Amino acid sequence: MAFLKPGGVLGFLGCVALSFLTGTQAMAQGKVRDYQLEAVYLFNFTQFVEWPAPAANGPKPFAICILGDDPFGKYLDDTVRGETLSNRPLTVTRYHRVEEAADCQVLFISRSESPQLEAIVQHLHGQTVLTVSDADNFVQHGGTIGFVPQDGRIRLRINLQAAKAAGLTISSKLLRVAETVGAEKE
Repeated sequence: MAFLKPGGVLGFLGCVALSFLTGTQAMAQGKVRDYQLEAVYLFNFTQFVEWPAPAANGPKPFAICILGDDPFGKYLDDTVRGETLSNRPLTVTRYHRVEEAADCQVLFISRSESPQLEAIVQHLHGQTVLTVSDADNFVQHGGTIGFVPQDGRIRLRINLQAAKAAGLTISSKLLRVAETVGAEKE
């Protein structure tokens, strides 16, 4: 999957195409393959979402964080190793409490956090954090991007109101390949 790593449009579209083309294979190989694909998506989201200053231009590394159980293993770390965004190195950090995740630009909320999902989303409301999860009905609970399994593939569902509340601008290229909720595409 190294050909998906480049952050350009081709890398992201390749990721989307792979999710469509490998549906049956992904089902056969189980969740490991799904989480590898989701790790690539998390990296590519950094290329297709715009954060407001100072979150976009701070001196600290650009942090992709995982809240709760880590379904990615070392795959997410391997995916972002050596990558930068606006001259900031990308890092991966893991947390067990949302209060610890103050310096995250992208926060993957693990399914293990489903019982606290509404409280987590409420805690993050208005912060410049792109929230992402594969938990059931994530965007309906106020999350920004949900990974939704459908017909053996991973689809994207984006909550435009949540993105706006976080001060994030999502590229039209990403919106084209996703189902949106919360407001009409502009």
